[in-house]
Amino acid sequence: MDFDIAVIGSGPGGYVAAIRAAQLGKSVAIIEQAEIGGICLNWGCIPTKALLRSAHIYHEMQSAGAYGIQITGSVTPDFKAIMARSREVSATMSKGVQYLLNKHKITIITGHGAIRSPHDVIVRFENGETQTITATHIIIATGARPKALPGIPIDGEKVVSYRQALALEKQPESMIVIGSGAIGVELANFYHTLGTRVTVIEYLPNLVPTEDEEISKYLERCFRKARLPFMTGTAVKSVDVSEEKCRVTVETAKGEQTLEAEIVLSAAGVIANLENIGLETVGIETQKGKIVTDEYYRTNVAGIYAIGDVIATPALAHVASAEAICCVEAIAGLAPAPINYAHIPSCIYTSPEIASVGMTEKEAVSKGYETRIGKFPYTASGKATAMGNKDGFIKLIFNKEDDSLLGAHFIGTNVTEMIMEAGISLKMKAKSMDIIHTIHPHPTLSEAVMEAAAAAYGESVHIQ
Repeated sequence: MDFDIAVIGSGPGGYVAAIRAAQLGKSVAIIEQAEIGGICLNWGCIPTKALLRSAHIYHEMQSAGAYGIQITGSVTPDFKAIMARSREVSATMSKGVQYLLNKHKITIITGHGAIRSPHDVIVRFENGETQTITATHIIIATGARPKALPGIPIDGEKVVSYRQALALEKQPESMIVIGSGAIGVELANFYHTLGTRVTVIEYLPNLVPTEDEEISKYLERCFRKARLPFMTGTAVKSVDVSEEKCRVTVETAKGEQTLEAEIVLSAAGVIANLENIGLETVGIETQKGKIVTDEYYRTNVAGIYAIGDVIATPALAHVASAEAICCVEAIAGLAPAPINYAHIPSCIYTSPEIASVGMTEKEAVSKGYETRIGKFPYTASGKATAMGNKDGFIKLIFNKEDDSLLGAHFIGTNVTEMIMEAGISLKMKAKSMDIIHTIHPHPTLSEAVMEAAAAAYGESVHIQ
């Protein structure tokens, strides 16, 4: 079978690449050995949001009295039903992607793809048979999988990855979460809200350590308020699964101690899926477990490209999709602008939510910028007060020299839906006065962005 483009992997990088290529008139094959939609749709972004929505509704019902709503009888979560809904949501989205691929007349091949030459992919099917796909261009979009910590293997039963945590048959009574990145804190938040006794362990000094330090510290205060225990600056030495409960030995500043839990969730990041896809066969260059590419995602082997979690860019679904479009348009000769990775938004769907784009305050200072900081608390927001969700604040970082926005860091209700005002401002090189003089609707949470920009000048509109 001959194609213009063969894509290995159908996640948010792979399926977007395939669809964009078809839109540009290319004949396309997509090779996927598991579910269409990849990890994001099936075992990542989408199912976690479905679970968190269930947890949020449960929490709101528990708090209904504060809103003048009296609920007769007890409110209890049905863990199996919550999990089943999450799987249904994922299945629906996966079917939607499959529909789009079919609509664009993309050939879907179910099997394991491995590159045999710069223009050939051999596909091995479940029954052991093989088929060779020939393509002018090959795009590697095989994604990533959970990374096991040294000496702490993931057995899928007592020590689990996010994948198993999204499909447990029963709710654990207790859980230790190793790692406080997006995956760790989101699943910790979900299980804690449903009543599991959760403890989060983080090696670095703060939770969500890649976020602005003020955001991290605020989330820590929210976790304390919610009575969700966490330990920062703590190293996991070992996990003993020989007893009924897991025994986790950790090293803290005060010495060694042992914790117990029914289950351990290893959420210490991901590792790229580079094995057994033919990289060595054709001599594709890798570095530190990632494929090396140029700004248009070309590898060192002509005709072969790589996008998404297999390259050294942020491991985010929307980044993979953007790379897919840029890569395919370059293949088609459209000369797209390279992606500016300084403008990539990041979202964490804890309670409260976290969203950021651009530099942290520490990064800006380290790069020599003299900054002007503006902050606005949700406690002063009329909409947040009416909603009963006053935890959070908006922080904007401006370059004092030319008034340009350098970074934005939000924590609070719905901030993941608000961050793109800052994202567009960065892309358009907006000044603080551009934000201040843009009329924001009242009452909205988004007014807090305008207020934070005004606060950078020691002023405030104070629209309540």
